[in-house]
Order: sequence, then C-alpha cells, then structure tokens
Amino acid sequence: MIDDKILVAQLKNSDTQEQAFRNLMSLYKERLYWHIRKIVLSHDDADDVLQNTFIKVFKNIHSFKENSKLYSWMYRIATNEAISFIKKKAAKQQVDLSELQYKMADELHSDSYYSGDKIQQLLQKAIATLPQKQQLVFNMKYFDEMKYSDMSEILETSIGALKASYFHAVKKIEVFLKSN
Repeated sequence: MIDDKILVAQLKNSDTQEQAFRNLMSLYKERLYWHIRKIVLSHDDADDVLQNTFIKVFKNIHSFKENSKLYSWMYRIATNEAISFIKKKAAKQQVDLSELQYKMADELHSDSYYSGDKIQQLLQKAIATLPQKQQLVFNMKYFDEMKYSDMSEILETSIGALKASYFHAVKKIEVFLKSN
C-alpha cells in the first residue's frame, strides 16, 4: 500500500497527478461511498456526492497542509459535501432537514441498491431522528467502528464531546426502537 506522504506528493506533482489520483480513488472510493451513503441514504445521491468529493479533493489537494491524515481530510470533505447535499435537497423540497431524512429512511425499501431488512430500516429511521452531529458520531462509531481520536480529527471536536454525543444518540435510538 502506498504511503500517504508519497501519494500526496504525487498528487501535487503535475507529472504524476493523474495516476496518483486514480490510485487515490481506488484506495478510498468504497470507504467514502459508504460513509456518504449513511448520510444521504440513496445510492444515486451517494454516487453524486462521492463524485463531488473527489472533484473537491482534486481541486484542493495543493491546499492540503498535511497536518492530518489524508483520509481524515477527505472524510471531512465527504461529510461536508453530504451534509450540504441533503440540506440543499431539503430546501428544494421545502421541508425541514429532519423531515427529509426521516422520509428518505422510510423510502429505503424502494431503493433497489438497499438490501437491509425491516429492523435495519427501523434503525435508519431512528438515526434520522437524531441531530446531525449525533447522526455522524453514531454512524462513525457504530457502523465504521472508528476510534474517537480519528473522529476528533475529522469532525474537529473533542473526544469528550464525541463520547457524550454517542451516548445521547444511543439513548435516543433505544427510546425510538422501544416505541416502534
């Protein structure tokens, strides 16, 4: 596996940039896709956001300061792109963000790319009721099994705040699941 520092240097060099970007995409596209998919829920929307993420990475690689891991930087971009996407979608449909997310979770069964059962769909509905930050923290910890230190770097939040967000998210999900 290619070292991040070497990959970043290749991405910043116009002679090696194209091949390095192909390497970057093959290394990270699946992980980023699934992270984005947990936020936007729809396969087609996740593909669009993933494409926008890689465009942003390509355009902004020269401003990457390398004081964080490359993946953390890309994850932050993907997170921001996904959140912006669903906020725009909610505004376009003239609905509240939480209402849109609940509606999207409710419609998951009709997505041909979604293979979850009723319990997984109910979990997605429960997650949709959480505030945005709690959704992110829950998804990163529960599904991605990410360490709090990595989440802290990506979300630029203290570990203590992340642990509190996760705790509150779990409690709210438990309440939701028990009432449904």
